[in-house]
Amino acid sequence: MKILQVSSAQSFGGGERHLADLANGLIQRGHEVHAALRPHSPLLAELNLARPEHITTMPLRNAFDVGSARRLTALVREQKIEIVHAHMARDYPLASYATRRNPNSKLIITRHVLFPLNRLHSITLSQVARIIAVSEAVGRQLSGHSRVPVERIAVVPNGVDIKRFESLAAKDERTKFRLKWAIPADDVLVGSVGAIKTLKGHKDFLRAAAVIRQRFPETKFLISGIDESRGGENQIELESLVIQLGLAGAFSIIGRVDDLTSLYAALDIFVSASHTESFGLAIAEAMASGVAVVATKTEGANEIIAHDQTGLLVPIKNDEALVTAIAELIADETKRRRLGVAGRRRIKDSFSLEGMIEKTERVYQQVLTE
Repeated sequence: MKILQVSSAQSFGGGERHLADLANGLIQRGHEVHAALRPHSPLLAELNLARPEHITTMPLRNAFDVGSARRLTALVREQKIEIVHAHMARDYPLASYATRRNPNSKLIITRHVLFPLNRLHSITLSQVARIIAVSEAVGRQLSGHSRVPVERIAVVPNGVDIKRFESLAAKDERTKFRLKWAIPADDVLVGSVGAIKTLKGHKDFLRAAAVIRQRFPETKFLISGIDESRGGENQIELESLVIQLGLAGAFSIIGRVDDLTSLYAALDIFVSASHTESFGLAIAEAMASGVAVVATKTEGANEIIAHDQTGLLVPIKNDEALVTAIAELIADETKRRRLGVAGRRRIKDSFSLEGMIEKTERVYQQVLTE
């Protein structure tokens, strides 16, 4: 198949990891994969299996970018693209425009978030061949949307490259990361990965850490994530809270880590204090790395974790419950190991990258034969 992946992403998160893994996997399966990206897209460095001539950059400013819509249309026509797959809401109308003017191509969109679609997308949805939901929760949200044809919804859960994370669980990677960030080898390290914004619950994590440090003074904490707020105000606020809570020297906010596999290898406990997650790719990656996970009961976490079997689930915005769960795992190394092993098995059995690519490929094949 000839497939065009479209993304106007300017930063790299779970949705971009999904797209990069999907595109590279489809290329390995023999498909011709093209990509339409912004000039300085972070995806340029991640699509390492794509041929350079198959990557096209264009402004992709917003849903009303007529120039980019016309360029997409020409690209689809010239390359005889069969599947146009858009991953961000602002790109849906542009991709829809391109497929409307190329009757032999089919439009696929992926919903990576739980936020509802708006009226602008009514035209897009009338043209779409399939809407892929990255979790059952997203599928349910779409099913309740009056503008979404239920028969066109396909749930394809996010997938994790198990081999990538298993191979980095070695002791030397753990040691290397801890040396880089001056974290003692024997200290328990509790960490979180996620964009620096309110919905990720990082303040809840900080408050919990302050309580835990009183009981386990040798524990260290970190957050890896990018702040996209104006002037970096979110991170400034978090760093100020670190000082107010007396966590200076024990709690680090380290920005983006390019190789997350080494970070997960260094952790003893992974925490997701999010207020909402459509899936929770960082949770799944931590589990694939064999790290014990404590997560709030978001829609996504509930699909991945079975409480007290493959991880621990706590109520959202409940600092006391978060403290209790983290403290339990700090005190019980045997339980940490048990949950880590069970969590890795859970991801391997139900959320493999190979499974995600195969199911997406099947969706493409179905729409081309309809």
